[in-house]
Amino acid sequence: MRKRLEPLDVALCVAFFTRLPLPHLDFRDRQLADAIWAAPVTGLAVAFISAAAYASGVWLGLPPGPAAAIALAVALLATGCLHEDGLSDVADGFGGGSTRERKLEIMRDSRIGSYGTAALIISLLLRWSALAALAGPAQVFAALIAAHCVSRALPAALMHVLPPARADGLSAAAGTVSRETALIGAIIGAVTLLALGPGAALFAILLLIALLAGFAALCRRQIGGQTGDTAGALQQLGEIAVLLVASAVLS
Repeated sequence: MRKRLEPLDVALCVAFFTRLPLPHLDFRDRQLADAIWAAPVTGLAVAFISAAAYASGVWLGLPPGPAAAIALAVALLATGCLHEDGLSDVADGFGGGSTRERKLEIMRDSRIGSYGTAALIISLLLRWSALAALAGPAQVFAALIAAHCVSRALPAALMHVLPPARADGLSAAAGTVSRETALIGAIIGAVTLLALGPGAALFAILLLIALLAGFAALCRRQIGGQTGDTAGALQQLGEIAVLLVASAVLS
């Protein structure tokens, strides 16, 4: 049966994936798996806020480095570090666990270990340096639009190709992501890559497909499926990949 796509799905994704204020809305028991096609639209909102912060910093006379740091900080505040939390949990679990059960246990632990700390530091450094290397506010805006939007299409694809690794938890509660839902999100995200230019967009798409395939294989081998943490980690990897492409073509 085809899944309905509703305009309210955008608000559901904004409410779930960010801390941006919204009025009280009745989502009518709509599952996240049905609405996740709109996650790239959420990325559009985060990108606008982050780009505005960068432009404001430059307007005030800041050099690219501090302006990029402010843009990154604003994005972290807007999302509540949701995806960063997933990245650190996956790094700790995959790096520190010796069995599937132990990896899942570590990933559910709220404490952060050395693998998770290192992953966060590397993620922040790569994103900051990529933004700081760009030529100016217009290029930063294009890079942020592409990176934040398309990277948020990847978790839906991962949730479509892999089963939940746990019988409980966020991923299991979200429901099953249909091929149609994942494809619509992927198309929305891919369109935003055109902000980098046609050639860079094609290269980024191929890079993200390889990233999705490799990360899905890693998750299957490590924990036998996907979780909310792996979805967040994949978003981070996708965002980093697109920002690095942008730094190569827009600087």
